[in-house]
Amino acid sequence: MFKSVLVANRGEIACRVFRTARRMGIRTIAVYSEADAKALHVREADEAVLIGPAPARESYLDAARVLAAAKATGAEAIHPGYGFLSENADFAEAVTAAGLVWIGPPPAAIRAMGLKDAAKTLMIAAGVPVTPGYQGEDQSEETLTAEAARIGYPVLIKAVAGGGGKGMKRVDRAEDFAAGLASARREGQSSFGDPRVLIETYITRPRHIEVQVFGDRHGNAVHLYERDCSLQRRHQKVIEEAPAPGMDAATRKAVTDAAVRAARAVNYEGAGTIEFIADASDGLKADRIWFMEMNTRLQVEHPVTEAITGVDLVEWQFRVAAGEPIPLKQDDIPLNGWAMEARLYAEDPAHGFLPSIGRLDHFVMPEGIRVDTGVEEGGEVSQFYDPMIAKLIVHADTREEAADALAIAAGEVEVWPVKTNAGFVMKCLDHPRFIAGDVDTGFIAAEEADLAASPLSALGLEDAARFLRAADAASAGDDHASPWDGWNGAIGFRANAPATSTQRVIVNGRPHDVPLLTNEQPVTSYVALSAGEGVVFENGSAFEIRAFVPAGAGGGAASDGALRAPMPGKIVATPAKAGDTVTRGQPIVVLEAMKMEHALVAPFDGVVGEVGVSVGDQVADGTVLAVVTASGSQ
Repeated sequence: MFKSVLVANRGEIACRVFRTARRMGIRTIAVYSEADAKALHVREADEAVLIGPAPARESYLDAARVLAAAKATGAEAIHPGYGFLSENADFAEAVTAAGLVWIGPPPAAIRAMGLKDAAKTLMIAAGVPVTPGYQGEDQSEETLTAEAARIGYPVLIKAVAGGGGKGMKRVDRAEDFAAGLASARREGQSSFGDPRVLIETYITRPRHIEVQVFGDRHGNAVHLYERDCSLQRRHQKVIEEAPAPGMDAATRKAVTDAAVRAARAVNYEGAGTIEFIADASDGLKADRIWFMEMNTRLQVEHPVTEAITGVDLVEWQFRVAAGEPIPLKQDDIPLNGWAMEARLYAEDPAHGFLPSIGRLDHFVMPEGIRVDTGVEEGGEVSQFYDPMIAKLIVHADTREEAADALAIAAGEVEVWPVKTNAGFVMKCLDHPRFIAGDVDTGFIAAEEADLAASPLSALGLEDAARFLRAADAASAGDDHASPWDGWNGAIGFRANAPATSTQRVIVNGRPHDVPLLTNEQPVTSYVALSAGEGVVFENGSAFEIRAFVPAGAGGGAASDGALRAPMPGKIVATPAKAGDTVTRGQPIVVLEAMKMEHALVAPFDGVVGEVGVSVGDQVADGTVLAVVTASGSQ
């Protein structure tokens, strides 16, 4: 066994590989870009080397710099993680040529499976069922048009070197084929430098089934059962589970046998995944599952396989790369219980899933489950890399128990001010169709309007009342107050007020009038930002709240009508100017932060006393942007 390993990657996969390496007594070496100088994976490694500027092409994708770092640190092996250089056959050859151990499949296997058309041809020869279609050398528009007609519409045009949904176009009618083909070719050329395509029949209710395989240089090949990765958004996986719901023994044997044949066909070594597409219109059937592609690396979703088998797949990678045989025979690999994984992305589902970047001022993950992450509180989510910041993994006896546990975990996520998809994930897991196992790759698209709706759209009176208590706690200076058994110094509260009296709370910029005598329930979790301001975390969502305090009420940062920046950002608009008469809720200043616009509104009817910023100004958290004077107080 080698004594040191350099991980040519970043984030959660680097941390994941380091965890196994430490347990095995292997020295760990990290590489990092300038943007990752303070990243978690850098601190967790025994040694770390700067390899270039923030853009990946100048750092993590620069093979020469990675190899130079390995030489400088005396690394004996290189683990590529996933993404970046993990499926680059030239890099794999360069690693071995440098006298280092390559923790991955042989370059020939990477090349054999790297192009979708060549891989399908190879699989047909190996007796692996493939999706009906055309993957020939003749790429003329006339031939491709004729083949699409032969296959029958709808068809799927796919770039042969594609991945992640790039260069993939569905065409429903013959008259739309030319435009779809041109688009797929452009994307293939732009993303992969290869305009060639293949054509497949389009499956109307597709399930994404994949099988974890492992091979060694002694001729052994095994599978570690299947995973279902059908819950996707625009071809990007969101929730994965193992085993696949509705998979009977006969179908499982057919698909896992096919996966092992595929691995043997390319003399595979190490961890790999054979991906299949299934026609789920009539359940999973052995004759309705076809080979799609092979990923010649460890997968993001490998933890669910580890959970049901009890196998550390990274340890197996190390051992096979060191020349050892696979540790277990096929019949000795168990299948226990059910596992699910959710990918936690830094993105805003309520605003088109736009990436959310910036500092993680508050970052709390659920306890009692496996969490794989490469970030921590105080760290940064960079614009330069993938927005996945963590994976939540659960294991239980049954699918129902696993789904419940993962939904609870997603609901316990607390991240601020970066937005996440935790609330979206929780809604997916709680959806009746998902609970029933009635999922396919179109599930999220069909249900997205409800799943991605802003949590504010469902904010009710009871919620606003509970948030009011949080705002009052903020005004009282509590750092983390949950639950409350009293008003804790409620600003503006009148002991003799009639039952119809209300108090206003501002939630994510929206005003809510709440009866003071409402019988509230405590919020789940709350963190104070400053006097009179805080964040409530519930069901995976974050709500910024502040108490509304009219002028003259005394106490609180808002009593003078000052509008403060809730986070660092750039001023993009000033709809109001000094001297303007404004009404409650009217936008005064618009701040852009983390690629999103945030309108700061008048807290009450009044007159704008001053606007202290201009368009283009960069402001710090807490900066006073404008002041509104209440009507009648002048």
